[in-house]
Amino acid sequence: MKFHSIWTRVGLGVFTLVLLISSGCKTSKTLNLLVWEGYADPSFIKGFEAQCGCKVTAAYMGSSDELVAKLRGGSAANYDIISPSSDVATTIMTSGLAAAIDLSKVPSYQQLSPKLRSLPLVRQGDKVYGVPFTWGPDPLLYDTQAFKKAPQSWAELWDSKYKGKISAWDDLSTLYMAAQVLGYDKPNPTALYNLTDEQLANVKKKLLALKPNIRKLWATGGELTNLFQNHEIVAAMGWPLMTNQLRKLKFPIGETIPKEGTTGWIDHMMITAASKNTELAHQFLEYVSQAKIQKIVIDVTGSVPANPGAAQFMTEEEKKNIHLDNVDEYMNRLIFWQDVPRRDKYNEVWNEVKAAQ
Repeated sequence: MKFHSIWTRVGLGVFTLVLLISSGCKTSKTLNLLVWEGYADPSFIKGFEAQCGCKVTAAYMGSSDELVAKLRGGSAANYDIISPSSDVATTIMTSGLAAAIDLSKVPSYQQLSPKLRSLPLVRQGDKVYGVPFTWGPDPLLYDTQAFKKAPQSWAELWDSKYKGKISAWDDLSTLYMAAQVLGYDKPNPTALYNLTDEQLANVKKKLLALKPNIRKLWATGGELTNLFQNHEIVAAMGWPLMTNQLRKLKFPIGETIPKEGTTGWIDHMMITAASKNTELAHQFLEYVSQAKIQKIVIDVTGSVPANPGAAQFMTEEEKKNIHLDNVDEYMNRLIFWQDVPRRDKYNEVWNEVKAAQ
């Protein structure tokens, strides 16, 4: 019995090893993520864990600046995968905080949107440092019971009747929004990311005028969802993720892009330069790039998949909800985040807005 028992255990061990190798995974290590909310949801993460015999742990970031601060502050070695947006992806790459990706280990990369892959955000020479994951807008979210029709302009948030009923994102995107109200994105939309000192001073003045209407700044998606759910606010700049969450909660949430347009983001999955699990990290990038997994991601986040093949798993209504039925037109309405050369100055202005009484 003892002899039989030993060989049974050996046999099981060999069988388990075969399973891991056949699935493309060769380790039972832990993969550590620092990503946006929704990007490590159990609905698709558990499948990767089962496939690879590994454990995935995730920490969530509230802003791009928080991500960069953690990476530069000595925490880079704590994470294998990060999901920077298009406003800091280039900085992370050029600062040596991300590792070049071996695309031969991510075959599904070729299925991703050619338009997203062709952008220079995460390219340096012939090397690629990020895999497009999802993209989407920073829309205006509103309580449909408080608004008879969708707000037509961001400027409506300044109306005194909404005193104490608005939330603002604790992020530079709020500066961009005020700059759009002031028309600084005309005729060149990318001027939002290259504002002059005078323009930034006017943006600050505009946001200080909004402060009486701001009940609370939100930093995470869950915070904004709760503010709406508790009827503390009636409108805010948000993400499709919160729209999705609130719809599932049967909350009367509306989502719109005002006449000024809005900013948008392209999120990439990147491997940190300090990662000690690069093989497993590459396997994760391949997994989340597959069309069927992208469909599950979109079910959670409400954003637009980087792999257009995800549409084959969607109903016509689902495709319409995330604008895959008119994707090129929709994309053209967004001013995608870019690297901000004077990011420190922008942060200085935003901090002054927050500190003002």
